[in-house]
Amino acid sequence: MQHGEQPVPPSSTVLAPKIPTSSTPGDGLRDRAVSSPAPQAELQQGPSEQVLSPGKPIMVEKKSYTEAKDGGVQRGTRPPDEYGYIITDQKPLGLAAGVRLLELLAKHLHLSTASFINISVVGPALTFRIRQNPQNLSLSDVASQAGELVKAELEAELGLKVVQTGVGERNEATAYSHPSHFGDGFHTVLLTFIVLACMAGIAIAASAAFCLRRHAKQREKERLAALGPEGAADTTLEYQELCRQHMAAKSLFGRAEASAAPAETSRVSSVSSQFSDAPQPSPSSHSSTPSWCEEPVQSNMDISTGHMILAYMEDHLRNRDRLAKEWQALCAYQAEPSICSIAQSEANLKKNRNPDYVPYDHVRIKLKAESNPSRSDFINASPIIEHDPRMPAYIATQGPLSHTIADFWQMVWEHGCTVIVMLSPLAEDSVKQCDRYWPDEGSSLYHIYEVNLVSEHIWCEDFLVRSFYLKNVQSQETRTLTQFHFLSWPAEGIPATTRPLLDFRRKVNKCYRGRSCPIIVHCSDGAGRTGTYILVDMVLNRMAKGVKEIDIAATLEHIRDQRPGMVQTKDQFEFALTAVAEEVNAILKALPQ
Repeated sequence: MQHGEQPVPPSSTVLAPKIPTSSTPGDGLRDRAVSSPAPQAELQQGPSEQVLSPGKPIMVEKKSYTEAKDGGVQRGTRPPDEYGYIITDQKPLGLAAGVRLLELLAKHLHLSTASFINISVVGPALTFRIRQNPQNLSLSDVASQAGELVKAELEAELGLKVVQTGVGERNEATAYSHPSHFGDGFHTVLLTFIVLACMAGIAIAASAAFCLRRHAKQREKERLAALGPEGAADTTLEYQELCRQHMAAKSLFGRAEASAAPAETSRVSSVSSQFSDAPQPSPSSHSSTPSWCEEPVQSNMDISTGHMILAYMEDHLRNRDRLAKEWQALCAYQAEPSICSIAQSEANLKKNRNPDYVPYDHVRIKLKAESNPSRSDFINASPIIEHDPRMPAYIATQGPLSHTIADFWQMVWEHGCTVIVMLSPLAEDSVKQCDRYWPDEGSSLYHIYEVNLVSEHIWCEDFLVRSFYLKNVQSQETRTLTQFHFLSWPAEGIPATTRPLLDFRRKVNKCYRGRSCPIIVHCSDGAGRTGTYILVDMVLNRMAKGVKEIDIAATLEHIRDQRPGMVQTKDQFEFALTAVAEEVNAILKALPQ
């Protein structure tokens, strides 16, 4: 495949890891802290317990729910669930300390760490939910015992104070203020004086920090842009070290600096809010491009071959009867073999977003079961081979579910993937298309994979580019990768024009050039939009290599031999033909006459 390097946008902004803190009186800022990997120490447990290790699913998720002005939940979000919370005097508590607190709590309550789900470290609080367990402990049981029976042990072993425990919506922990017993007259006056003094100190420090860092900020952004994950391979170590330094130096005054760029706010908010199922990060965390910056068309295609292919495509699109018959024949095509029993087994059924679009038994991505939290090798993903069976050109997969995010990152890690193509918004018309499998800001831990969002750049209204810093906390290895997110492809339909997708594809391929790993392509179910993109990319890559005979229908059958349902509708097939014709036309115009 002919692919290329993706230049890092000059205005890309590096994001610092963020952990929301409690909303104390007068505190309008939010602390930031760098998350550290969970400790790998084993616990001494009884026969019915499990040891916390890389094989157990400790997953930190960042989820938030937007409340409407009338107190209800906005359209497109779901009502918040109840969580248990343990609030400490450590602000912020930090990811490593939060995981350690969870380990000790599980040990003292004789629970497996796998009994805890939906774990988050939020400011000074650890929030969690409980699944069914052998001790039949409920969420309230665990919260109550953490605040009464084992509170002293937790405080002694961790060197911190457990201020409050309870059960409620997750935002109750983040909005926590000091208990009401501070309300007597003297303590109230003293507390008010301390708060006012802190506010004054913060204001002075913020002003000083703003002045000192204002001039250095642009220079640092330019250095990061020049060393991004799309840059040359020999800059990777310097880039990673720079990321670490930047994240360590980022302070709580970052929010104050956001007001320095009001011109970006409306642009970023208007684009991002349409396609997300959760509140967006601060506008200062993003950068945007005001207009199209089309990639130059490059190809080795012969002029006469190009004209011949273009005439064939145009005839295909003009002759509606021919197109209809070809699609009818494609609908009747049946891959052999086509058994999907593994994906449809009881153990794996809940891992599929759509049970109609699952991998074949004989050609599917297999995870290393010994490294998987559920000790399973299954993920709803299929390798798509172009010509070399030893090296898939693509991995076609569904949008991760909340409980398969760790599996997704395991697949990314084990196949050495550096490019992810995402073709669906997170939610559309109040229907979830894909769970957010990356942190909205800062870093999150998914099993043993720590994912840090380094930058997010909005190229135009149709797509954006995110850079990630991926770390295996078990081996301490680190990698960088890039996600290209196409936003304007509706679930029921096709894009209004082919131009945005073709420009999107060129940027993907420039980033990918020279890599020897598959490109991960996913939409919601990993079939319709995913299959259409792969079909267009595969056909155009063959043309770029000088192949003179192109049969798009045969190419689609080749793809469907490897994953069912690829290209779901006649409109998608016609869109693929149109996209190929328009790209060939653009290539011909760019060639010397």
